[in-house]
Amino acid sequence: MITIVIILFVLFAMLKVMPIEGYFSNFDKLSQAAIDRGLRELGVRDPLYVQVGRFVKNLFQGDLGISHRYMENKPIKDIIAPKVMVSLRFGVISMLVSLPLGMILGVIMALNKGGIFDKLGNAYIVVIQAVPNAIYFLLIQVYGAQLLHCSMLWREGQAITMILPILSLALPSISSYGMWLRRYMVDETNKDYIKLARAKGVPNATIWFRHVFRNSVVPMVQLIPGSLLMTISGSIYVESLYSIPGMGGLLVDVIKRQDNSMVHALTLIFAVLGILGLLLGDIAMTLVDPRISFSKKGGSR
Repeated sequence: MITIVIILFVLFAMLKVMPIEGYFSNFDKLSQAAIDRGLRELGVRDPLYVQVGRFVKNLFQGDLGISHRYMENKPIKDIIAPKVMVSLRFGVISMLVSLPLGMILGVIMALNKGGIFDKLGNAYIVVIQAVPNAIYFLLIQVYGAQLLHCSMLWREGQAITMILPILSLALPSISSYGMWLRRYMVDETNKDYIKLARAKGVPNATIWFRHVFRNSVVPMVQLIPGSLLMTISGSIYVESLYSIPGMGGLLVDVIKRQDNSMVHALTLIFAVLGILGLLLGDIAMTLVDPRISFSKKGGSR
């Protein structure tokens, strides 16, 4: 809660230095007196603590404010609602693709540590992590559209146009899931109970999949709630690249139009989703691993 309050104060402080044109659709036609009157009515001239308090009060009433330029005088919540569903559809599908593929990649790399498959997997991870997303996103869009003989942009009702943006969203997640699962599995193999199991003659397959894999998946659970929630906000670059009318593309549009109220509301939503994802990830870990507890000091893992 403290983090969210701090974010709110930072956002309102930033809004004070943003151009005031963002609050008026007809700024060029207004006199200075009309501008000053409009800013007072909007509460922009009020102290920060007053603005934050008013916003929080309206927020609890389900009011995110009014768009001033993107869709003049339309409630922000009405603008966001349909776009959330678009981003959620793409995000959930990409997660359903990336999570199993990433876990398979991590298992294969761990089982072949130092081998050819491990090296190829590491090469893929390094390329995805090191090369700017914009570069391979563009390559996927251009050459993928030619290969699939489809539009480079997303089209409602044309399922084939979903493939490229979903692939673009999934590639970074696959590398992340694979990298972390490999790390957890390799670390697990060096623990004493694994060495003891091998000394007792427990079959290698049993060690790997009943002990190493199962215990290594537990830390991965922490990543899932955050990944799922962040799909609601969508990918800013991917949605803009493929003209997907989701949350990510919306943020780019309102920044270009200098719709300050929309920028403020969307930034807050993205920040809250990130914090909520971390919190739910920690809670999920306590549910799947009884060794972890919030009630014990000094950690229990």
